[in-house]
Amino acid sequence: MNISTHIHHNHGTELEPMAWIVPQVILALPFAFAFGMYILAAFRSNRTKPWPIYRTVCWSLGVLFTVIAVAGPLANLGHTDFVAHMLSHLLLGMLAPLLLVLAAPMTLLLKSLSVPAARSLTRILRSWPSRILIHPIVTSLLNIGGLWLLYTTNLYSIMHENTLLFLIIHFHIFAAGYLFTVSIIYIDPAPHRFSFLYRSMVLMFSLAGHGVLSKMIYASPPIGVPLDQAKLGGMLMYYGGDAVDMVIIFIICLHWFRATRPRTGLTMSWK
Repeated sequence: MNISTHIHHNHGTELEPMAWIVPQVILALPFAFAFGMYILAAFRSNRTKPWPIYRTVCWSLGVLFTVIAVAGPLANLGHTDFVAHMLSHLLLGMLAPLLLVLAAPMTLLLKSLSVPAARSLTRILRSWPSRILIHPIVTSLLNIGGLWLLYTTNLYSIMHENTLLFLIIHFHIFAAGYLFTVSIIYIDPAPHRFSFLYRSMVLMFSLAGHGVLSKMIYASPPIGVPLDQAKLGGMLMYYGGDAVDMVIIFIICLHWFRATRPRTGLTMSWK
């Protein structure tokens, strides 16, 4: 048995599955709470104006995928199987954030708050820290840069031996993926807007960084990952990531088309 395989299998012996129950609960509880709050807000909104059902479905699926990624059988398997880990990564950092963004949670929140509270939240959204936090380049560096740091250093191996680091990394994967999606496609109100061309260019560079990293994983596994699992995981990251990215590309192109199409008739202007 080679060194990398030996290290990889040690992950399953040093930390028993039962030891990961508490971290999984810690990671899953905020999403469960967010699900309940969203449903409550949607119910309240329906009293005055119906909240779109498809947005509630998107939120429900997004929360479901995050919970699957951080708690349960897939999360347990991810400690010893890199392919399962990569599937969790795709759910937690790409697919779930996209679904949650499509659910327009900020719009629903603003509708649910009182006028003074909504104005306070709007001021926060317009502040310069918010502008930096959702700048496409910043979110791209947080998202793709974080993945490069995780898979090209010994961070991936260490996180399976340190519960706090495990929690931080998984929170970062979700938060970075969500902020990146928010910065590229505008579903909720976006006080600090960037042009379609600018966001498209950032998206293209991010896709390139994600694709190159997946190929590096395929050819040169992270520390502690057997070569066969690295190849499958790299392929899953490459093709699975492309599938989610295609949806984002479609949405930004659709918005771009709607924003630039001629408004010559009455039937065109209302949209």
